[in-house]
Amino acid sequence: MTSTHFGYETVDERDKARRVRGVFDSVASRYDLMNDLMSGGLHRLWKRYTLMVANPQPGQRVLDIAGGTGDLALAFAKKVGATGQVVHTDINEAMLRTGRDRLLDAGVILPTVVCDAEHLPFTDGHFDLVSVAFGLRNMTHKDAALREMARVLRPGGRLLVLEFSQVAAPLRKAYDLYSFSVLPRLGRLVAGDAESYRYLAESIRMHPGQAELKALMKVNGFGHVDYHNLTAGVVALHVGVKCG
Repeated sequence: MTSTHFGYETVDERDKARRVRGVFDSVASRYDLMNDLMSGGLHRLWKRYTLMVANPQPGQRVLDIAGGTGDLALAFAKKVGATGQVVHTDINEAMLRTGRDRLLDAGVILPTVVCDAEHLPFTDGHFDLVSVAFGLRNMTHKDAALREMARVLRPGGRLLVLEFSQVAAPLRKAYDLYSFSVLPRLGRLVAGDAESYRYLAESIRMHPGQAELKALMKVNGFGHVDYHNLTAGVVALHVGVKCG
């Protein structure tokens, strides 16, 4: 058995995807509300900053991985226009359904694909931009997923990884108190699921920090990588450029 982590728990790596899917099946219907509550609405600013850095142009092709409820996909679609393409993907059908319905309510129809980021069903060099927001930490083989993201990007194309990261040292005690005491209670009250939000807190602590993720991206297809700390490192935006 090859093992990996599911939060702080060690599990068979073949079982991790199923358990992550169960987490998001459970929270899909309240996902956006919980994001607003647990971040104080900051997740909207983080995504707006990601869109600004991505600077998508009319006619470009964008792949949104772990796109969930579709907020970034919708924002990208408005920027690339009718001549561009945005593909909205997620491994979780419940999340993708929620996102597809939200996009339709906004009058936007996008290609919507259930797929595993470690095995992307797209041709080499097809996209100008790839984004993954709050999804990389849930992937079993992050190196394989990053190689796939590099593969489907054209040379000079960019990957944007928006993810929870390592908060600045003076804030860690308060952040831990919030993550492990407040967040599960909020999940129980609003989404009826404390355990999924306890997993969320644990998965953040197990995810590579800023410098470690930068190094991982550089050895998996990205010749140049920068990162931007947001909200004192609670979140970081990594931007990788595919060279060659």
